[in-house]
Amino acid sequence: MATLPFEVTEALRRGNKIQAVRLLRESSGGGLKESKDTVEKFLREHPEIMNQNSPGQVPPSKTWVWLIAVLAAAAAVGYYIASVA
Repeated sequence: MATLPFEVTEALRRGNKIQAVRLLRESSGGGLKESKDTVEKFLREHPEIMNQNSPGQVPPSKTWVWLIAVLAAAAAVGYYIASVA
């Protein structure tokens, strides 16, 4: 199991694979292909790491789905009232 620097794993937790490769290149002095392969190997071994929330970070909400549902319901009620009157 490969261990990566903290900054690299944090970039992966945020879902930023490109930044993780860049940070690994800077910290290790390795090439692009080597760094990319290392990051991808780490992700294969730890698939749960991508898109996790960092400590203290609030997960994104699905509020917009409820907003669309409420607006659609309001439009349907308005249409019904207009067609009955």
